[in-house]
Amino acid sequence: MIRLILFTLLPFVSIAAERPNILWITTEDNASHWLGCYGNPEARTPNLDGLAKKGTRFTAAYSNAPVCAVARATILMGRYSPSMGTQHMRSRHTIPANLKTYVHHLRKAGYYCTNASKTDYNFAGNDKSHWNDCSGRAHYKNRPEGSPFFAIFNLTTCHESSLFPTKFEKSRKSGFVPKKTRLNPADLTLPGHLPDLPEVRRDVARYHDIMTSTDVQIGKILARLEDDGLADDTIIFYYGDHGGPTPRGKRYLHDTGVRIPMIVHVPEKWRSLSPFTPGKPSDEVVAFVDLAPTVLSLAGLKDSNMQGRPFLGKNRVEPAEAHHAFLFADRFDEIYGLRRGLTDGKFKYVRHFTPHVWAAPYSFYQFQMPSWVAWQKAWKEGKLKGVQASIWENDQPTEELYDIRNDPWELKNLAKDPAFKERLITMRTALKNKMTEIRDTALVPEPLFEAVAGGQPIATAVGQRDFPLAKLLDLAFVASDNEIKHIGTLRTAANSDNPVERYWGLSGLVTLGKKAAPAKDLLVKSLADPKTINRAQAAQAIYRIGDKKAALQALASELTNDELSRTNQALIVNTYMQLRETKAVPESWLTKARQSKGGNPRLDVLAESLKFLE
Repeated sequence: MIRLILFTLLPFVSIAAERPNILWITTEDNASHWLGCYGNPEARTPNLDGLAKKGTRFTAAYSNAPVCAVARATILMGRYSPSMGTQHMRSRHTIPANLKTYVHHLRKAGYYCTNASKTDYNFAGNDKSHWNDCSGRAHYKNRPEGSPFFAIFNLTTCHESSLFPTKFEKSRKSGFVPKKTRLNPADLTLPGHLPDLPEVRRDVARYHDIMTSTDVQIGKILARLEDDGLADDTIIFYYGDHGGPTPRGKRYLHDTGVRIPMIVHVPEKWRSLSPFTPGKPSDEVVAFVDLAPTVLSLAGLKDSNMQGRPFLGKNRVEPAEAHHAFLFADRFDEIYGLRRGLTDGKFKYVRHFTPHVWAAPYSFYQFQMPSWVAWQKAWKEGKLKGVQASIWENDQPTEELYDIRNDPWELKNLAKDPAFKERLITMRTALKNKMTEIRDTALVPEPLFEAVAGGQPIATAVGQRDFPLAKLLDLAFVASDNEIKHIGTLRTAANSDNPVERYWGLSGLVTLGKKAAPAKDLLVKSLADPKTINRAQAAQAIYRIGDKKAALQALASELTNDELSRTNQALIVNTYMQLRETKAVPESWLTKARQSKGGNPRLDVLAESLKFLE
């Protein structure tokens, strides 16, 4: 009798242990508005539109960060990059050893995990080591018999560089995109934040062709899954790795930079793992930080160190009433800056902690794109006004608030509108609470990581109880307020024994501009600060007060320091960019930079700057 019962139960044990396959398809640099299923009548993306008709199309999905490596670190770990010290583009700082990737847990549970083949995880270590196979040939077909799989296919064909003229012409010659652009650029409807320039229209039209061709690639991946007889057993995720690629997309906390397409299809066999109705869109706010815990939840797994919310699977967590996506943007390549934001999919709040850093560019890389070059030229010629001009000005507003439902291109900043004062205060407070909750490591400027961390990960140092996080966060808010009433607090901070406090005190004086003149004596003294970043801040503040000669001499001395680290080199060059000057750079360095063919980080950064200035 006992044997009969055990024999009868065996099939049920097998079914209970069965787990879904999971397939991720990612595309680079396209915000949600580039797809037909997200309401763009000029798009032609039939395969993705078809997937949306039978899956769940998330209308409020966010990448957390508007650039790849930072966003990818968040995805892999299920933690916000600023909580780990991975918020600076391609920084490769160490993270705490107790943090595990979602891939680690899946492999431990018996999943065969492949990645074809983008890595760029933005923290120290061997990126490929996380996977069973990470290469251009990585494929679920190579899994051991009976093993469930987790597979990523990352498509790079729609990266912003696809709009660089040389690369685009190669795509035409190869047949990837048609020789004749499908859409007439003159007939396109442009978003209000973009200037109506021929180069802009042409790039928008071309990118539609690129997205259509990418959609064909996606169709082939989906067809292969069907042909392999695996579609009924596989949960499919499609998402863009952040926004972009046209100007004011990638690298910006506007929806054009962080609002992504995300479609999830759960086959009938696994319908119990999803609360969403197939074919019906969802306005539930989801973000990259949620992907890792969601995948684990689909496999029946958990990781208590993850900060995201599982929105599918057995461990799904319902969103809180005031649930927001947390957004962050820091150093991108050679351009420093600190921005944080929150959105509930209806309103968005953004705070510039370094409002003296102008909004264009946030990197020089994208200036290989004709539309960026044309936009800058039109601004220099005085042909632009409103948001199309203000993006190029030195000082940005400390706070931005947008009603996304009624202003989807974020053209009208409501931060100073009395009718929205209560919402502004609520979201400002929520942002401060979020930065406190995750122990935001960006309160320590990157060039001071080593001094503060003392050989351990910066996240470990900032996570310690005795780290003055609350004090530094208050100081960062004061420093970015741009209020003369704070000058006493800023002077005190700039005189502190703590180099991070000195940084924020000096940063606040930079933001004050000419209003910081009463503190000039302190700024001159700070030109001898032991830390490069603080000397650079002092020089910049002196420049903005009006003593350009003294400031530029100080910066030129820093620039030619042979012992300058790469991060500080980028800092100094960025400061030059803000001051719109090159004449104080020694001519020998300018010559070397113009002739640089790569390999010397100091020259490479300067060379990129010169492309922008000259």
